[in-house]
Amino acid sequence: MMRILHLDENHPILVEQLTVLGFENIVDTLSSKEAIAQDIAQYHGIVLRSRFSIDEPFLQKAKNLKFIARVGSGLENIDLKAAAAMGVKVVAAPEGNSPSVGEHALGMLLSLLNKLPQGDKEVRKGKWQREANRGEELGGKTIGIIGYGHTGKQFARKLAGFDVRVLCYDILDKMGDEYATQVPLRAICDQADVISIHLPLNEITQQYVNNAFIESMKKPFWLINTARGNQVVVEHLVKGLKANKVKGACLDVLDVETNAFDLRVTQSNDWAFLTASDQVIFTPHVAGWTTQSHLRLSEVILFKLKQLKDRGHFLS
Repeated sequence: MMRILHLDENHPILVEQLTVLGFENIVDTLSSKEAIAQDIAQYHGIVLRSRFSIDEPFLQKAKNLKFIARVGSGLENIDLKAAAAMGVKVVAAPEGNSPSVGEHALGMLLSLLNKLPQGDKEVRKGKWQREANRGEELGGKTIGIIGYGHTGKQFARKLAGFDVRVLCYDILDKMGDEYATQVPLRAICDQADVISIHLPLNEITQQYVNNAFIESMKKPFWLINTARGNQVVVEHLVKGLKANKVKGACLDVLDVETNAFDLRVTQSNDWAFLTASDQVIFTPHVAGWTTQSHLRLSEVILFKLKQLKDRGHFLS
């Protein structure tokens, strides 16, 4: 019987249905990476979210590994080249949480434009400042989506009911659809009022929103980042906000997150500015963390592992 090691807690349906498919499932959410590495050769599959990275030294000890399943979208915590060289299949579940990411991005944007956090905070203190909380309508604006994969497409779908123009940029051709028109990046920089980042994390996309990007924008703009924190250079974002090149920012992800998406406390002046600013809305990396996505992520992984099993991948 093939043995699967689960490194994180996921929806119970995942272990239940993998057992039905004939796998032996062992859940270990507490042991250190070093301790797990000593026994990893006895496992044929790994299921994880982001507890620790699966690097080449770890993989070299996983002599019998057939697959790695990431219950999430990004794969930056897995050495894909090393896995491929060993013939290890890697699957993820971007389809599982992309609808919630799309909704969350829209919710953050509407909250920022209409000053909802500011108004709520003031009313709780007994302040009733209508003029100071006059908002901006989303209608009539041009939205630029950078990265038009699963989450970018879902954000565009959520915008379909608004009177907006949606442009998208992607390194792959023919990614546009009825919800967004694919254009060169230059067109987005020239026309967009709102920029939403939906990029995978890699060497090219790290520090993507930097001084050069901000300066390339023809109009002052609102920024949404629900992808990865270190794709935005915080120092440069603060500079853009102070210069009114950036009108505001919706940040679900931060560059001070650990590899496991926990928060590292920082005392920097830039973060002090952001946390004090009414132009910025934060959420704690929960855009894809809804009740519904919790189930859907596991369902997607189940479907993909069943496909691999049906195709005989685990027989070799």
